[in-house]
Amino acid sequence: MSLPAAPLFARLRHRDLLIAVLAMGVVVLGSNILVMYPINDWLTWGAFSYPVAFLVSNLVNRRFGPQAARKVAWAGFALAVLASIWLASPRIAIGSCLAFIASQLLDIGVFDRLRQGRWWRAPLVASVCSATLDTAIFWSVSFAGQPLPWLSWALGDLAVKLAIAVCLLLPFRLALWKLAAAGSATR
Repeated sequence: MSLPAAPLFARLRHRDLLIAVLAMGVVVLGSNILVMYPINDWLTWGAFSYPVAFLVSNLVNRRFGPQAARKVAWAGFALAVLASIWLASPRIAIGSCLAFIASQLLDIGVFDRLRQGRWWRAPLVASVCSATLDTAIFWSVSFAGQPLPWLSWALGDLAVKLAIAVCLLLPFRLALWKLAAAGSATR
């Protein structure tokens, strides 16, 4: 089951856009703060929250199309930059911002290319590709050269992000069903 992408503003209400942007900003800001708290030498708390950013992007992309998803990514990016500079370290904010926008644009592009296939393929492949890019950029910019186990944190965080990407397929599918039911109810 696949919903066709609507033109950018055909069904995109300001409320929908605001909710998506706020969700994106909260996820990224929360992840930027949580990444400063390691669990052990392999993992930080940020790995558990960040994959939700890809879920938000994928749901917006599926419902409203890639242009709307890019709009949400850029607005979430701006919100996260401002808040992260203030609440996280400047180096984490810079690394996060570079990684976020590169990985979100990759996620949106991959998802859009695969959207006509099986329902799970687009979100899974897009999330795997973008989580890998995000991890490489974020950890190398934010922590490289620091006397911390940043490389093992990067690998551990990537493993958790990939596992969560698989787990987020269920909420994605449930949201698709809800969107399909809402779409058929309004016809």
